Amino acid sequence: MGRMTRSKTFQAYLPNCHRTYSCIHCRAHLANHDELISKSFQGSQGRAYLFNSVVNVGCGPAEERVLLTGLHAVADIYCENCKTTLGWKYEHAFESSQKYKEGKFIIELAHMIKDNGWD
Repeated sequence: MGRMTRSKTFQAYLPNCHRTYSCIHCRAHLANHDELISKSFQGSQGRAYLFNSVVNVGCGPAEERVLLTGLHAVADIYCENCKTTLGWKYEHAFESSQKYKEGKFIIELAHMIKDNGWD
């Protein structure tokens, strides 16, 4: 009889020496401060930040949505640890002035907490 092994979701940890953003609900790391592109975004629940890359985040199916800056193909993103929807990923921008957002991630401030060395 084979040994039973418990499957465990892998969770990435960002280096302690860097300022990070974590999920406010379960404290899983989400992004390094160095990956922050802009703080001037609006989410469905208020202010949101645009990040170049994130960790511990899952991605739903892409769909077309009309946002404040026009039509985009976006996919909801969620915390892999607690499954809370955090924001979205820009898959495609239809306006040429918005192309810089493609492949980038929006996380709403309502779902983030600052960790490690912000003092």
